[in-house]
Amino acid sequence: MKKLTIHILLLLNSLLLSAQNPEIRGKITDAVNNEPIAFANIIVAGTQIGATTDIDGNFTIKGVSPGYINLQASYIGYKPVISADILVVNNNVPYIEITMEPLNQVLDEVVVVADPFEKLEEAPLSMQSIRVKEIENNPGSNRDISRVIQSFPGVGSTPAFRNDVIIRGGGPSENRFFLDGVEIPVLNHFATQGASGGPVGIINADFIQSVDFYSGSFQADKYNALSGILDFKQKEGSKDKTNIQLAVGASEAAFTIDGPAGTKTDYIFSVRRSYLQFLFSAIGLPFLPTFNDYQFKLKTDFDTKNRLTIISLGSLDKLKLNTGIDNPDESQEYILSQTPVNNQWSYTIGAVYNRFFNSGFHTFVVSRNVLNNEFYKYPDNDESQNKNFDYNSTEAENKFRYELTMRKKGVKYNFSLGTETAKYYNKTFQELFIDDSLVKLNYTTDLDIIKYGASGQASGRIFNNRLLITFGLRFDGNTYNSNMSNPLNQFSPRISFSYNITESIFLNLGSGRYYQMPAYTTLGFRNNNDKLVNEDDTEYIGVSHYNIGIEKRFAKPILVSFEVFYKDYFQYPIDLLTGASLANQGADYSSVAGDAPVISTGKGRATGFEILNRFNLNKFTLLASYTYVRSLFTNIEGEYIPSSWDSKHLLTITSSKELGKNWRAGLKWRFVGGLPYTPYDLETSALVEAWDAIGQPYLDYSQLNELRFNPFHQLDIRIDKNFFFNKWALMLYLDIQNLYNFQNKGQDYIIREKNPDGSYKTINNGTEYILKSVENTSGTVLPTVGVMIKI
Repeated sequence: MKKLTIHILLLLNSLLLSAQNPEIRGKITDAVNNEPIAFANIIVAGTQIGATTDIDGNFTIKGVSPGYINLQASYIGYKPVISADILVVNNNVPYIEITMEPLNQVLDEVVVVADPFEKLEEAPLSMQSIRVKEIENNPGSNRDISRVIQSFPGVGSTPAFRNDVIIRGGGPSENRFFLDGVEIPVLNHFATQGASGGPVGIINADFIQSVDFYSGSFQADKYNALSGILDFKQKEGSKDKTNIQLAVGASEAAFTIDGPAGTKTDYIFSVRRSYLQFLFSAIGLPFLPTFNDYQFKLKTDFDTKNRLTIISLGSLDKLKLNTGIDNPDESQEYILSQTPVNNQWSYTIGAVYNRFFNSGFHTFVVSRNVLNNEFYKYPDNDESQNKNFDYNSTEAENKFRYELTMRKKGVKYNFSLGTETAKYYNKTFQELFIDDSLVKLNYTTDLDIIKYGASGQASGRIFNNRLLITFGLRFDGNTYNSNMSNPLNQFSPRISFSYNITESIFLNLGSGRYYQMPAYTTLGFRNNNDKLVNEDDTEYIGVSHYNIGIEKRFAKPILVSFEVFYKDYFQYPIDLLTGASLANQGADYSSVAGDAPVISTGKGRATGFEILNRFNLNKFTLLASYTYVRSLFTNIEGEYIPSSWDSKHLLTITSSKELGKNWRAGLKWRFVGGLPYTPYDLETSALVEAWDAIGQPYLDYSQLNELRFNPFHQLDIRIDKNFFFNKWALMLYLDIQNLYNFQNKGQDYIIREKNPDGSYKTINNGTEYILKSVENTSGTVLPTVGVMIKI
């Protein structure tokens, strides 16, 4: 017993004893040709701790304090650079690769220092870099990047606890996402097909090194987006040892492992599983979601000239109804009546091969992604009846892209060629009440499309490096119909300028035209005569961007900017059944977006301005943004109507402060102006035949978005405490959403009145239900405790 006690005490001592010399290892290379940079200086930002790279560009820094740090690298003839955020713990040796851009020319008597807000040459405006620490510590976001970006200018949000990415008045279907150069069409669990939103993000924050967020001025090699691009870069796996992280958050548990796989290869892998179904069942919510996901990255550096990266992520989601609730209340009854069962799975897998040469590199990208989506609904959830909604679809894409990136005489060039094959399958049975009669839509689509595109872009500086000019061209096409097959019809020029008025003031201008293919749900829509209804007239959706802005750097870590934007949409599909633009769709939990007959004559405009104040000090951060935006799209009569994203005012203040002894506190307050909404058509909704077809009320599209909700605002706070031990680390956080319990008033629920025996009341010889309006108020104080363990 004494020996056992001694062994336990020794084990506890080894676990709890703080280490004295945490390390960081890495490599510095030339961003153009991947050659190692020898004898470069590198220090931990804000300290005198540092090192010098060896002949192979490798470095080791010892004696670093645990926590988040940044590295600053400098070398003659190269632009100084600040690394992404790095989490240092005692038992882990993080590995980071830093690339440095050559200076165009030697600048006499000018000291060039690292800029924490430096933007890419290809995107000098309408772009923000998001760091890991901002993701990890963002209050109310639960480490979900789709919610983190709601702190940034131009990004709208809704009080519906969804991750819809709404940028500068554009809908959630107008964005694209890239992970280490591979497009990932599905960003969220329970994703709305034909859009991008969902309640929970798929990407594990443990993988993220940085995120570049574009709300305009897209690079020419980025494609098929109208409003926004999110470009994720993942961390490297450890080169020295295997590391394990366990995490328990608001909705899921996660396991992450990374480490070396030989001398030239490293990996990182994670799996997550939710436990929301148990929590929701315990508190009596009417739906029970379960989600699972995986993610991995494998990278091999064969030598300094050849690199292969393989990435993959996937999801498995199931939403069933909690029909076992005894005596459901009116709100539960409404949700049960209109929510279908949903089963969804998706995956993306891709390989990126880089071949470097003296003045640049070749990039080859091969990938495949699949989304399978199933919805079904029984009338009143009675499985003894026939389904009134049965939807099953699969979207599968196989993609190849080649890019050439090089630098010649101070000008950076990028050229790309890409093609993909797409297969869309859809089997739909749906009851609809159209023009005072019941219609049973029953069709099967099996659609094959080939897509192709090419781009070129050049960026360079003139006037003694004070003026940066970026010019790009892009062409896209596909084989769906003759309108879209000619790439010249989708000619996309873009140009931007950034002028250094002084060393701390920048004037930025940009303009570009962008195209996006309509959703597969629109292209594959058929009528009961098996005709592709939208085949003849559908065109690419287009938008022209015009942006002008000014930035002022009061100090290197303090930025203030003002930017005006104007977006002019054309060829936007309009739903022929409702007369409304498809721009209003995409934020519904229980439907797909765009599955309707359309005409591509819609127009739209989104205008406004943004103000951003950003502090990135060593122990204090602040991100304060205000956006004024108007978003209007035409209906079938050509009238401009406020869109579902016309919030007018967006104000967000996000801040965090390190308090010492590994404590950190943060807050986020956001204000979203009232969004427009469409009232119900109660006369149609009351018809028994109409209600039974869809199990919910109908909207009155003759009054499209004529009403407006009250503004929404919310305060979230977060407190973090980290414990760094010798062989492990423990990270805890308390996150409280909606601290002052703001109550949001949504559109009323409409339910059917019941008789004492539980049957539904009817009038007019049983042809109409008696409907009842139920107040829809949401909002609760939501505390969350998170635990992360690094071993």
